[in-house]
Amino acid sequence: MAVDSSTQRISRLTPLSAVLALIEARVVAVQPRTCPLAAALGAALAEDVVTPDVPPHPIALRDGFAVTAATIGDASSYAPLPFASMPRRIDAGELLPGGTDAVAPLDAVTISGDRAEATAPITPGDGVLPAGGDASAPTPLRRAGERMRDADVAILTATGIAEVSLRQPRVRIVCGSAATAPVIAAALALLARLAGHSGAVVFDDAVALEAALADDRADAVLAVGGTGAGRSDTSVRTLARLGSVAAHGVAISPGETAAFGFAGARPVLLLPGRIDAVLAVWLLLGRHLIAKLAGAVAEEGATMLPLKRKVTSTIGLTELIPVRCTGGVAEPLGRGYLSFTMLARSDGWIVVPADSEGFALGTQVAVRAWS
Repeated sequence: MAVDSSTQRISRLTPLSAVLALIEARVVAVQPRTCPLAAALGAALAEDVVTPDVPPHPIALRDGFAVTAATIGDASSYAPLPFASMPRRIDAGELLPGGTDAVAPLDAVTISGDRAEATAPITPGDGVLPAGGDASAPTPLRRAGERMRDADVAILTATGIAEVSLRQPRVRIVCGSAATAPVIAAALALLARLAGHSGAVVFDDAVALEAALADDRADAVLAVGGTGAGRSDTSVRTLARLGSVAAHGVAISPGETAAFGFAGARPVLLLPGRIDAVLAVWLLLGRHLIAKLAGAVAEEGATMLPLKRKVTSTIGLTELIPVRCTGGVAEPLGRGYLSFTMLARSDGWIVVPADSEGFALGTQVAVRAWS
């Protein structure tokens, strides 16, 4: 029987570690650009963010009276101490008057006519934010490579910073398959959201894979579908024709038919056209690619939980396993093909590394959230 030479075939599965090493060796961080703070959420900083002392002078942290602590250190409700002069009323956020070093609470001072008495002791610095108490140069508020979070945007806004230097990879996310099934459309939308949450700028105009590979405005191309040996699967051959294929077939599950290569110097990641495979390839490969382009580190936050039952795996294959977390344990829901039901019921995922046959019941595993 004649073999169809036009069919895409996987000759061997490339270890995940080898593809990650290739990304580390050949992918270069994009050039930084200045961006308004309001548009920086989720992006990776290109430079440390340093501010002058904030506040520049001591300010009140509470409403009360500006006082010199030493003069009322022995005050109590049984033995009030009179002030030599009327203490100044001060509101939170106001500059501390010269000669004072604390803010007494409103109920710690009794005023009768033109006479004021302290009814509780106070120590120097109480109720005061010192100069540099919020931020102090040269300690960075955030460091290069760290991603901007909601709180960071608010903090930098409060310090008066309006712009930051960022690395934001521009990414083309396209359909690599001739088929336009609803699952492909859903996978494309999912991948666009994941890339956007990782700080990438995703082009919103739909183009074919060939056009995306030729568009040098993009820093990377991600394509969904067309990576298998189906009669209409041609994405890997297209990449081979217009660029180079470094690996077709990656030793991960799900997502074995994924491919990685380059169009010129631009990295190209081809993902299988399934929701579970897109999730796995993104989490195990794609987010590391975007992080390298952004000069950032892929975040690895995880919660350690014991397994509710054992997990078996194939040596040589890195497997992503969805888990449901209840009662302080992680319950594995399946392996290999991950159904919509498994994914919808899961709270996160674990990884069985390629050199492991699995985990025994009760093993402490690192559970990561889907996003």
